[in-house]
Formats: sequence, C-alpha cells, structure tokens
Amino acid sequence: MIPQTSSKTEIESREEDRLSRFAVRASDSLGRAVPEKGCSLRNCFQRDRDRIVHCKSFRRLKHKTQVFIAPEGDHYRTRLTHTLEVSGISRTAARALRLNEDLAEAISLGHDLGHTPFGHMGEEALSDVLKSHTGRLFEHHKQSLRVVQKLEREGNGLNLCREVEDGILHHTGPGKPLTLEGKIVRLADRIAYINHDIDDALRAGIIRGGDLPPNEIGLLGDTLSRRIDTLVHDLVETSRSKGEIVQSPEMKQAMNSLRQFMFDRVYVGSVASREMRRVNMVVGNLFKYYMENPRLLPPLDGSRRRR
Repeated sequence: MIPQTSSKTEIESREEDRLSRFAVRASDSLGRAVPEKGCSLRNCFQRDRDRIVHCKSFRRLKHKTQVFIAPEGDHYRTRLTHTLEVSGISRTAARALRLNEDLAEAISLGHDLGHTPFGHMGEEALSDVLKSHTGRLFEHHKQSLRVVQKLEREGNGLNLCREVEDGILHHTGPGKPLTLEGKIVRLADRIAYINHDIDDALRAGIIRGGDLPPNEIGLLGDTLSRRIDTLVHDLVETSRSKGEIVQSPEMKQAMNSLRQFMFDRVYVGSVASREMRRVNMVVGNLFKYYMENPRLLPPLDGSRRRR
C-alpha cells in the first residue's frame, strides 16, 4: 500500500523534532514581501527551492562559464554545475549540524542567478565599463537579489522568503548572512569554486599538479574529492564545537592560500590576460550598444516591443 502523504504540518512537526535549536524553522520564517496562501505539501523554503529551479535565470546558468570563455570539452564547470556542487556541500553540512537543509538548498540554488557570463573576468569587465559610465561597480550578489525580487516572472519577482533573499544577498561581499544556513552557503561557495577551478585549470593545462602549493596540498589532500571532503569535515566539526559556522584556523589559511594561488596563476595570469581582452571586447561592445539603443532591451513586464 502507498503510505499516507505527509502534510505541511507534519513536515514542520518533524522539523521541530529533528532540527537543532539554532536552525531556522519554516514555521518561524520571517515571511515574504507579499503574503501568500501556504501549500499543503511543501513548507515555504521547499517552495522557494522549486521556484528557483523552475525560473528562467536558473536555466541560463548552463551557458555561463566559470573560468574560460569557450572551453573545448564537456567536462568544464559552468555556473549551473557550480551551483549544484554548492547545493550538495551545503546540504551535507546543514544535515550534519541539524540545520535546515531546505533553507540551505534554496539559498545555494539562487546564489549566482545574477552572475555575469565569463566568470570572474566577466564580473570585472562589467564593473569596469559600469564604473566608467556611472561610478558604480557591478556586484553579482546584489544582482542575484535583484533577479529574484524584480526581474523574474516578467518583473514581478519570485517573492521568496526573507531568509532566502538574505542568504542570496550575503553569500559574498562585506555583509554576513543572518542565518547559520546562509553562512554555510557562503563557505560552501568558496570551497566549491576554489577546488573545481583548480580541477578545470589542471584539465586545461594552465597549471600542473606539481605547481600547487605543497604544504596546502599536503594538509587538504592531493585530489579534488579529498580536499572538499577535508574542508567539509573541518567545517562541520569546528562549527559544532564553536556553535557558529567557522573553519579551523589552519584549514582556513590553507584554503585562502589556494585561492590566492588561483588568482596569481589562473584568474589573472598570462592565459587569463588573453581571455580578458576578449571578455572586455564582448562586454564593452554590448554595454555600449544597449546604452545607445535602450529600446532594444527587453521590458521588465516581459511584453514584446514592436520594432
């Protein structure tokens, strides 16, 4: 026999029994900007996860590369695969710490919706051209929030819970997330991109295994999976003992050293410089074209302008 389905009330009741006192419960959510009738099968964070997965900006992540403009091969990361990796790490850590997996997953899936194409170089190129016109920088975490609040659903936004929006906004940048689940995503994002960017750079031949800092590799592991496993275990064990989402000092230092190595050798190295010229040309020309022809931009309400 098919078991009786769980209602939203039963799901929230299980949350109360299972989750740590530090976790955000769906029943205690700060709510949405526009109040809505609840769903009988899903709590509010599960609904947010589904809204993000089904939105247009999520599907567009499959065409946004991480490090390279147009890599030849099927195995290089995109923003979509990166997002799924961050989601997996976040769910694992949240589950181990008895925090809210649904909230962590929703934040993870939405955190890069506003990112540019061409990864780090695309964001830098758009910042440069935007600053020359407006004096402001492009910040993808703010654009991600703008996507879910204002641009999706023909300008109506996804109307996500405030905890999810806060986690998306503060997954990077100076501000810190309000929830422990958001803080997990903030660290999971860095764990994921540093290690999979190393993997992609090795695959592309930009660096060799022997180029990686030996002390850091000795501590974290000599393969992608070992490094991520080491860092996630450290995150969970250190956070459990401290009552906050943190890394141990030695693991944090090792990860930051790998990140600096990637900036020095990959993100702004000689190969990246050649790619950067192409990115500047594409982004700069598109920006100039739409500034001169604003009527060709799609309207926020999703309607089609007549030519």
